[in-house]
Formats: sequence, C-alpha cells, structure tokens
Amino acid sequence: MKKAITLVALLSVASIGWAGTNREATTDRLDHAGRVLHEIMAAPDKGIPEEVLEHAKCVAVVPHLLKGGFVFGAENGRGVATCRTADGWSAPIFFAITGGSWGLQIGAEGVDLVMIIQNEQGMKQLLSSKFELGADASVAAGPVGRHASADTDWKMDAEILTYSRARGAFAGITVAGAAIRRDDDSTEAIYGRDVSNNRILRGEVAMPGAAQSFLEAVRDAKAQAVASN
Repeated sequence: MKKAITLVALLSVASIGWAGTNREATTDRLDHAGRVLHEIMAAPDKGIPEEVLEHAKCVAVVPHLLKGGFVFGAENGRGVATCRTADGWSAPIFFAITGGSWGLQIGAEGVDLVMIIQNEQGMKQLLSSKFELGADASVAAGPVGRHASADTDWKMDAEILTYSRARGAFAGITVAGAAIRRDDDSTEAIYGRDVSNNRILRGEVAMPGAAQSFLEAVRDAKAQAVASN
C-alpha cells in the first residue's frame, strides 16, 4: 500500500512539473510570435501590406518553423492564431504543423511562418481539428510591401496567404501539403482545461494573461503598416 501511495505521489509531482514546463513553453511561443510580427512590420517596405491586414479574418504565426533539415521538431512546428470578433480579436488557439512543400525555404534555419486567413471559409478550417494546406484550404504566397497590388487577385485566389522569414529575409512563400492540427497540450496548458477552437475563435473565452503580448502585436500590426507610409 505504501509503495502504491508513493508511486501516485511521484506521478502527481511529475504531472505538475510537466504541466508547468508545457505552460512555460507555450507562453514563450506566444511571446515569440508577437515579436515576429513586430519585427516583420518594422522592416521598411518589407512588411505585410496594410490592405492585407485590413482584409484579414485571422492571423496565425509559427515562430521557428524549421531548425535545419527537412524534419519538423516537436516545438519547431507549433503556432498560435487569433481571429476577428465583434469586440476585436479573439483569444488564441494553438496548432501544430507538419510535412508539406516549402518552396525554396526548405532546409533554412529558423524559418518564421505567418499565415493570413482571408475569409470565413479559411476560418472554418482553423475551427476543424485537422486540415491540409492546398487541399482543404487554398493557399498562395502573400504580397509584400507597403501596399498590395491594386488588383484583387490576392483577395480572390486563396483562402490563406503565407509568408516566411529566414535569415532576416521576409517574403511570400508557396506552401502546399502541410497538415495543420489542433494542439491539445498547449490549449490545456494555457486555458487549464479542454476548450474548443470554435468557442475560442468566436470570442466566447476570456483572454488569458499569457496571450497579451501576442494580441498586442496583432493589434499593432495595422498601425505599424499605416505609420510606414
């Protein structure tokens, strides 16, 4: 009996330690995602155009998608996303991304990925437990600069616009075949329970304190784009 009690106690301590570590890692990811947006938008003539941000339904960021080679690591393929609500931007959801073809960026070290979801259909994919870029959701390299092209091709051709930053260079990137799935561990680490993506992205879940820096970066991105003009 004593051995059983000891084992339960050890497992409880290990579980608490794992939860704390996972929460810390997820909070770091949120902070890093916010810094990625700030740094990209601060680059003269190289940011996401004002029109694209104005048109965005959701914004997703995967900091350090790759760390060399062709294989995603557990941390290197995880991201965060937020969508517009009637009151501003939603609390974040968490996802993991694996596989896919990454244009000329494959193998680069420390690639940051930004995805702009342009419409309700793209948002519906985020609400699902898993979807594939290029198959379930149309995807295209996003325009870069102070302003998007005067034509509307970038609005109509894809549900999701994708961008990457590697070794300081920022550009639209063609991404196809990557699978995106809900990150249950990170969700529970931040919210303390299992909460559906639908409730979070519809604005029905309170903003966690750990997400403030990321959401501030999303809100500030438009202001940075306007200020650069």
